[in-house]
Amino acid sequence: MSENDTPANWEADTPSIDAEVEALQVEVQALKEQVLRYAADAENTKRRAEREANDARAYAIQKFATDLLRVADNLDRATSAAPTESGDPAVKNYVIGVEMTARELLAAFERNGLKKIDPPQGEKFDPHKHQAMMEQPGTDVSPGGVVQVMQAGYELLGRLVRPAMVVVAAKAPAPAAPANPYAGDEAEGRDAGASFDTRA
Repeated sequence: MSENDTPANWEADTPSIDAEVEALQVEVQALKEQVLRYAADAENTKRRAEREANDARAYAIQKFATDLLRVADNLDRATSAAPTESGDPAVKNYVIGVEMTARELLAAFERNGLKKIDPPQGEKFDPHKHQAMMEQPGTDVSPGGVVQVMQAGYELLGRLVRPAMVVVAAKAPAPAAPANPYAGDEAEGRDAGASFDTRA
């Protein structure tokens, strides 16, 4: 094909081809970005599913552990109310058996990641682990500290299952407002002939 055979409009078609190529390149770039977004979403979904599966495995015993907490509470009550000065060997053996059962249950809890929350007296009240049942004024514990544990709490692998129910030391009362210096002069003001409106 000679130069004379070249179509007259070839020069005119070249810009439109360049524009099409540029549009296709823009579309390819947009599709690449879309593929990357889909890949990132798929990876995030996979990680989320793995995390949820791990949580489900780790916390699967939470309901069972919560039910067993009542047993632990009853064993604690039994050991605290057990007669310590009994001369009967059968009673002594019974008390020792109950104490051993309570210790073994707590050891089983520990082995499975269930830890007892039993704050010592004077520990600062932590609303994330403790539930204040009442305040007690005039104690040797600093204000806001734990005075007494009414019921131990538990956490499973760092997740709170039940808060410890505690008595908290009351904060010192706020200082009383200063007395009104003019309160005693009311009668004197009347005697002195002062007039004021008491209706306001």
